[in-house]
Amino acid sequence: MTQLSGNLQIGRSGFVCVALITLTGCASVQYSALEKVGIHKRDILVDRVEDARDAQTETREQLVTAYEELSALVGHEGGELEKKYERLSKEVDRSQKATQDLDEHLSDIDRVSEDLFDEWESELDLYSSAALRSDQERKLAQARRQFLMMRDRMQTARNRVDPVLAVLTDNVLFLKHSLNAQALAALRGQASVLEGQVDALIRDMQVAIEEADAFISRMRGN
Repeated sequence: MTQLSGNLQIGRSGFVCVALITLTGCASVQYSALEKVGIHKRDILVDRVEDARDAQTETREQLVTAYEELSALVGHEGGELEKKYERLSKEVDRSQKATQDLDEHLSDIDRVSEDLFDEWESELDLYSSAALRSDQERKLAQARRQFLMMRDRMQTARNRVDPVLAVLTDNVLFLKHSLNAQALAALRGQASVLEGQVDALIRDMQVAIEEADAFISRMRGN
């Protein structure tokens, strides 16, 4: 369990308080309330990165499952096409939902990171010690570089999703009213092309997940 999740377990009243604050939609109010219970923007960012990392894993696994269902369907000979098609359609729907969840988590990361780095930079003016200010400037610049590298990796992996999802969605739509051997034969070439796209997606997702793990470890000082 993450530090944020652990700190939020402060009792039923604490959960209700945080939920009500979230509903206000005011970030400054949310941050102020969370900081009163020891949860700072740094903690929130780490938690959001963990959520996005997990969403990447879910999206990757879901798209691979949908691709496998498509491959099984277009390579199938015999009956029960309807059942196989329904499984494919369901997995593609789940892939779309997983992608939407991933996008929401990436947006959460962007919002919190911007607020964290803006606050960190504004606090530099509060130092009277030049040495301490210089140390924090260096740490801030390093954290920003590490974050941008991780976020770029995440975006590269995210950009792999749309082409795969587009082919899967098109195939489901195509087969909706043409579920027969001739239609399946017409899609076999697309399934082969999709294999390369899925392989690239898996590779880039893994790189992004590893980068997220490294960023989380650095932010926690491990």
